[in-house]
Amino acid sequence: MARVAIVTGGTRGIGEAISLALRDQGATVAANYAGNEEKARAFTDRSGIRSYRWDVSDYDACVAAVQQIESELGPVDILVNNAGITRDGTMKRMTREMWDEVMDVNLGGCFNMAKAVFEGMTGRKFGRIVNIGSINGQAGQYGQVNYAAAKSGIHGFTKALAQEGARGGVTVNAIAPGYIDTEMVAAVPEDVLQKIVARIPVGRLGQASEIARGVAFLCSDDAGFITGSTLSINGGQHMY
Repeated sequence: MARVAIVTGGTRGIGEAISLALRDQGATVAANYAGNEEKARAFTDRSGIRSYRWDVSDYDACVAAVQQIESELGPVDILVNNAGITRDGTMKRMTREMWDEVMDVNLGGCFNMAKAVFEGMTGRKFGRIVNIGSINGQAGQYGQVNYAAAKSGIHGFTKALAQEGARGGVTVNAIAPGYIDTEMVAAVPEDVLQKIVARIPVGRLGQASEIARGVAFLCSDDAGFITGSTLSINGGQHMY
């Protein structure tokens, strides 16, 4: 029987690539999205992967979504916390609302979703949770104190939850992508983008499929002895 996977933010960009990689690995995937129904429908039509709409920052909505998915597809074995937003600005310009929105979605969403599936995973003695962090959560980034703090928090969350899940057969890992060729990065002005690429030792942006392959491995049976780890996929831009 195919394992059931939830990918938050799973219909676009890196999330779409992750959903496709898990599908191709044999999982039955439920892809979450926040609001763009047209793109979600197009994704489902193109991939055959079911899409479900809910706000990952809403705890009750997360619990209800997991219950719906489990009733339709079966118990959730894999969770990929990929959903994330940016509300960039320097400290001078950043409002408390900008801070709260990013923390609630990027970090709070990880808690909400993990809470909704964790007990079931440990009860069945199998689970894979992969949280998508960021190079900017490791190295920091000007104008992103909210985003960097949330992504850094994901790395700590991963290590702590990994200790709780280990004896219950649940691995919890993170991936920290560098700059990936997605719509978000494509919106960066060309002169700024050239400066970013110049700082990447391999000399190019990453591809969403490269992140997805890392996620697929960490979700596989072969990765059962890996937990509490952060895999940096950034072309050598940040090493530690």
